[in-house]
Amino acid sequence: MGCDGGTIPRRDELVRIKKKPEQKDKDAELAFRWKHCTIRQLPLQPPVVACGLGRLYSKESVLEGLLDRDTLPESAVHIKNLKDIKNLNLTPNPAFNGNKAEKGDCYVDGGKSPYICPVIGLEMNGKYKFCFLWTCGCVMSERALKEVKTSVCHSCQQPFTEADIVILNADGDDLQLMEERLNARKIAQKSLKKKKKNNESTSAEANEKDEVPKKKIKKEEKSTIPKKNINRNEAEDPAYRKAKESYSVAKDPKASEVFKSIFTSHKSAVDQDRAHWITYNPFYN
Repeated sequence: MGCDGGTIPRRDELVRIKKKPEQKDKDAELAFRWKHCTIRQLPLQPPVVACGLGRLYSKESVLEGLLDRDTLPESAVHIKNLKDIKNLNLTPNPAFNGNKAEKGDCYVDGGKSPYICPVIGLEMNGKYKFCFLWTCGCVMSERALKEVKTSVCHSCQQPFTEADIVILNADGDDLQLMEERLNARKIAQKSLKKKKKNNESTSAEANEKDEVPKKKIKKEEKSTIPKKNINRNEAEDPAYRKAKESYSVAKDPKASEVFKSIFTSHKSAVDQDRAHWITYNPFYN
């Protein structure tokens, strides 16, 4: 068996057993989740957004995924439109120097985060729970919400409820809680839309009912008003009077005798021997 020299073999040297899977570095995994987009797995680029389940995305990658839904992973399929995400109001970390190149001659702290809690200053690197408010999008640590109990946002003073709190990068029971709150939020939005539609329809019906009696009143007023002479303006016009068959120049008191003598209806035309000036022909008269 090759045990020369007094060596004692162990069991794992003689019996083949399954190798244990390599364990991931938890700190590196946390740093990756909090610094990279869930869709593209690339570093987060502002503006940073989050969904109702608390997952972080770059807004650019979300827009690209909505345009081509085949590129969306299973973790982001629940995003149907821009209403399913919220722009995050993040507080930058003044001690973060992420833009500097790593030379390899010194220790690099991977736990440094580009963002911190605006209330207590904790770094948003996954070691502490962070959450944001769905009403305003402000990000803060869960410890800050518990220590300073209030129903108003610490940053923008906008009111919120317990259902508006979304835990970032939630796992386990927290993830189930976020799913329940997301479903409840969608149901509330649908009920609000139905109420708005019902209110609009009732207001439209009320306006129609108000318009119908107004139309009836107008018709009654028109029927009660006595009919006036339609041709009143025409009757008052002297030019229109002269165009009628019953009009005679000889009977017009405003016409002069000289003007009346031109027409055949004048007295002088009755005693005239020759034809009228219009029908006068010198060869025959």
